[in-house]
Amino acid sequence: MSAPICVARIGAAHGVRGAVKLWTFTEDPLAVKRYGALTTKDGVRKFEVATAREAKGHLVATLKGIATREEAERLNGIELYIAREKLPATDEDEYYHADLIGLAAVNVADEPIGRVTAIHNFGAGDIIEIAPPHGATMLLPFTNAVVPTVDLAAGRVVIVLPDEIDGDDETGISI
Repeated sequence: MSAPICVARIGAAHGVRGAVKLWTFTEDPLAVKRYGALTTKDGVRKFEVATAREAKGHLVATLKGIATREEAERLNGIELYIAREKLPATDEDEYYHADLIGLAAVNVADEPIGRVTAIHNFGAGDIIEIAPPHGATMLLPFTNAVVPTVDLAAGRVVIVLPDEIDGDDETGISI
């Protein structure tokens, strides 16, 4: 069985009847209602979304068994997980971030570059973070040009390192 996948994080209490702000990490924010019981990473605590409605950038949700503002306040910051097997299959050239983390990163000659440590999106597209064995991590665009091959079965991604980065001069200092 694979590691659980974080699909949401409980935020601040909302109102006086036990509702919470719920920040989801799913393509469809309301999918958290369809997964059934959500657990803490250690699997000890279970939560089920009773109701949810979309708000600005998050959901306002009620959780079964949580009826007061005080109970809701104690949940702030708890991350909610499901088993990887509960997630729908991905389309071709679509990946769950959790499936990419930890993959070996190699160049086109199959020489090791490092490991995938994270996938970020700061608003202009996905960024893949590669940690080499020594030195600073690399943040690269997660595009077909830079990452032409993702081979989950082999546990690796192929990286084509850009020759230069716009804005850098020959000393490597941003101008």
